[in-house]
Amino acid sequence: MTLDRFYPVVPDADWVERLLTWGAKLIQLRIKDCPEPALQAQIERSKAACAAAGAQLVVNDHWQLALDTGCDFVHLGQEDLAGADIGALRRAGIRFGVSTHDHAELDRALVEAPHYVALGPIYPTQLKKMPWAPQGLERIAEWKRRVGARPLVAIGGLTVARAELCVAAGADCVAVVGDIVRHPEPSLQARAWLTATRP
Repeated sequence: MTLDRFYPVVPDADWVERLLTWGAKLIQLRIKDCPEPALQAQIERSKAACAAAGAQLVVNDHWQLALDTGCDFVHLGQEDLAGADIGALRRAGIRFGVSTHDHAELDRALVEAPHYVALGPIYPTQLKKMPWAPQGLERIAEWKRRVGARPLVAIGGLTVARAELCVAAGADCVAVVGDIVRHPEPSLQARAWLTATRP
């Protein structure tokens, strides 16, 4: 399995639609603290937009809603991995990626044979408080040896220049949150990411 190297993580369907017009082909919808009916509407709208653009939507955490709405890819944090019905996801043909932050989490993730493994935070991040120290580029090479042919996603504190370093260190895919959604010129920044991450 391969993933597009550019992997924006966005907070709502508006951002999904923007990123699609700017050329993104792999987008994670990560919505927190939203009532379920509104969340389902956001997922359905994002799914339709990605389908029309020939892009891949990844739903963060909400695996049951992904099942209910017919999505085909979810991203699970460690807590969500513990509560998710992996068998149901597999039976529905839903692929999943898993966040990892240390060796124990990587071991646990690999038992479930995810479709990709994410490692983070690679660099310090301002978006949320992390109990883990920045992983650094050396950890990327170590994780890539462990995950083998499975795609490795680097995330956390990435800029365009840092993303290029992550790819050079062995990451197959680079996830970006704040460097686009908080940028004063997000469309220009998205294009800079696309230029840097696609041959």
